[in-house]
Amino acid sequence: MDKRLTETVEFLKNKGIVNPETGIVLGTGLGDLAQRIRAEIVLDYEDIPNFPVSTVETHHGKLIYGELCGHKVLAMQGRFHFYEGYTMNQIVFPIRVMKLLNVKQLILSNAAGGINLAFKKGNLMLITDHINLLPANPLLGVNDEELGVRFPDMGHAYSPVLNAQMEKAALAGNIQLHKGVYAAVTGPNLETAAEYRYLKIIGADVVGMSTVPEVIACNHMKLPCVAVSAITDECDPDNLLPVNLADILATAAIAEKSLTRLIEGFLEVR
Repeated sequence: MDKRLTETVEFLKNKGIVNPETGIVLGTGLGDLAQRIRAEIVLDYEDIPNFPVSTVETHHGKLIYGELCGHKVLAMQGRFHFYEGYTMNQIVFPIRVMKLLNVKQLILSNAAGGINLAFKKGNLMLITDHINLLPANPLLGVNDEELGVRFPDMGHAYSPVLNAQMEKAALAGNIQLHKGVYAAVTGPNLETAAEYRYLKIIGADVVGMSTVPEVIACNHMKLPCVAVSAITDECDPDNLLPVNLADILATAAIAEKSLTRLIEGFLEVR
């Protein structure tokens, strides 16, 4: 196994992070769920050996260990993206660390553009499958058999059990939760009208710049995962309006209230 992984895991254990049950990855504009965690340990990424450091201004770059809804959780307040210049192995490094710390399930969130025009700004979508349009893969190179098999199956990339649990939480909380397919692209630019049309043709309901590498790593390590997109803009190729980061963040802040209730409801479902 990569010595960097074991070094990081031992560092975190020595800091007191022991047997977290649930991992959480908070995406763009969706970091405030962290305030709901009864934190026991908070570490800046830059203080963790071998961790990348988030360069996106809206990602706080903190690892939080504590309790949420009776669960021991380990939350990433900010993730890493291919467009930041990181390798795929760097992007999924924290996910592999979580697995080696005995996390049993992973919840991922992201901000995404709505390709399906039935979805509106501020809505949430449960990811049931994805289309990987990124130019690299975290499993390239020599396979680490201690992490997983050479050719992991992706037929049920998003855990049907966890998806059902998330839907149950949405129903109980009266939270609108669409279901659909997430397409991952490189970014950081948003897409052209022709690209939005293409994405719709190939079956995407939303488009974003993250999540898929982490899900591939999860399936490689047999770590069940579930993912929810907050739809921050509507990608109608025939009526495209200029989009800026401030608009996306403002919409994410609205969606975040529902997402927080949804994740808390998910953790409360036994």
